[in-house]
Amino acid sequence: MPLLHSWVASANHGDSPFPLNNLPYGVFSTAHSDPRCGVAIGQMILDLQACEEAGLIDLGAGPVFDVPFWNELMEQGPEAWGDLRNRLLELLGQGSTDQSRLEGFMVAQSDACMHLPFLVSEYTDFYAGRHHATNVGTMFRGAENALPPNWLHLPIGYNGRASSVVVSGSDIRRPWGQLKGPDDTLPRFAPSARFDLELELGAIVGTDSFGPVTLDEADQMIFGYVLLNDWSARDIQAWEYQPLGPFQAKATATSISPWIVMKEALEPCRTETPAREFELLPHLRDSGPMLYDIDLEVSLAPQGQEPRTLACTNYREMYYSSAQQLAHHTTSGCPMRSGDLLGSGTISGPERHQRGSLLELSWGGKEPLELSTGQSRSFLQDGDKLTLSGQAQGDGYVIGFGECSGVVLPALSDPFEGET
Repeated sequence: MPLLHSWVASANHGDSPFPLNNLPYGVFSTAHSDPRCGVAIGQMILDLQACEEAGLIDLGAGPVFDVPFWNELMEQGPEAWGDLRNRLLELLGQGSTDQSRLEGFMVAQSDACMHLPFLVSEYTDFYAGRHHATNVGTMFRGAENALPPNWLHLPIGYNGRASSVVVSGSDIRRPWGQLKGPDDTLPRFAPSARFDLELELGAIVGTDSFGPVTLDEADQMIFGYVLLNDWSARDIQAWEYQPLGPFQAKATATSISPWIVMKEALEPCRTETPAREFELLPHLRDSGPMLYDIDLEVSLAPQGQEPRTLACTNYREMYYSSAQQLAHHTTSGCPMRSGDLLGSGTISGPERHQRGSLLELSWGGKEPLELSTGQSRSFLQDGDKLTLSGQAQGDGYVIGFGECSGVVLPALSDPFEGET
């Protein structure tokens, strides 16, 4: 499908992240309005609450956009998702008979403040990138034992904290925690000195399930995708994770981009998962192209300085797709709910510049990464601004995700000072 043209002129450039082909969903506010649902088109946002109140959008099930989150639409299922997208294509397409009315419902993105786009029901993060898992495993267990014996057979994950999911632009406070370094006789309570990022893609579950679902059913359940940064305290993680896995090291924050890119917009960018050493069990077996060709980038800007690109990679490097993760999640009978968030796991490629975490880029701190500013980084320092960005290439257009950013703030003073 080539670039679709809109009467919104800024959407018609081949390098616009939000052409008519995209139409991502978010929640925004302005100095004159409370948070509300909107769709990005070019450099503008269409106010869907205003459109619904004016009768320009009617999905036939009562008001959907009278609340500042997208869960109401999610719960209506794929047919309603398609109906809205088709109506938006009609309203915003070149030659729309409603242009004059819609112009009054447009807000410049530069005048908007973005909010969390949906209510996060629960959050599961996976460990489904082979290059990342191999790098981390090699660092901690040696190359011969890099991957656990189950890794090539199922997507490994852990249940995270929905309460810690925040929207891009939220500051991230360096966490305190219990840690024990190689030179420590006993564990100590201190701010994390090895605070890290993880470049991921987040899949948003749109509809509920109450038992096992097939891979194709899982694919249909996914509402859309966001960029995701799973902030990680590596020194806390190294001490606490055995034998049960990540806990406080992953509970500080998970940042997501403010725009939900709908699965329908990414369909032209489908691609195959990697070749398998072992055939997957039937509930996970690939039924077609399950990944997407999405270019991803991480940049770091030290406080008061220009950003520097840390890594460039692509979502096609994943070993397991979001649909496979979701299908596997349901096999125990675990109910999935509208608004569940699934983190892909760190997305890394085979080369050093494609590694999606500082843990890998600095090889556990042994090979500090040199910045163009003359500084170096093994892990994040206070004042660092991390930004994830991504886009998929279409036929004469791009599907952009916007940015997912956060600034690392210093740790609070000792919360337990004076305790004995």
